[in-house]
Amino acid sequence: MERQVVQGGGEDPWLAPDKFYHVIFCFSISILFSTIASLSRYSFLRRHSIWIGSAFSLSAGASARDAVADAVGVVIAALVLFLWKSRSESSQKRPILPI
Repeated sequence: MERQVVQGGGEDPWLAPDKFYHVIFCFSISILFSTIASLSRYSFLRRHSIWIGSAFSLSAGASARDAVADAVGVVIAALVLFLWKSRSESSQKRPILPI
């Protein structure tokens, strides 16, 4: 397996635990901010809640591999949110927060 050397001289393997943390962090932040945006009283925020959640979750990784792990977490969250939104949009009336 190929290893990348990072700025501090250490190695940055693809399957390091920190890559998993990047995926989980970006997934969680995407879900959180998308949910908050979908509850807004502003229709623009509700319509674009998945994009808003995804944009808030991208962080500056220390390496290119961290950025890839961030992007994987965002893509997984966007897919989950899209599927959830398409299933629940037809039958439920959602609450709207005054933000």
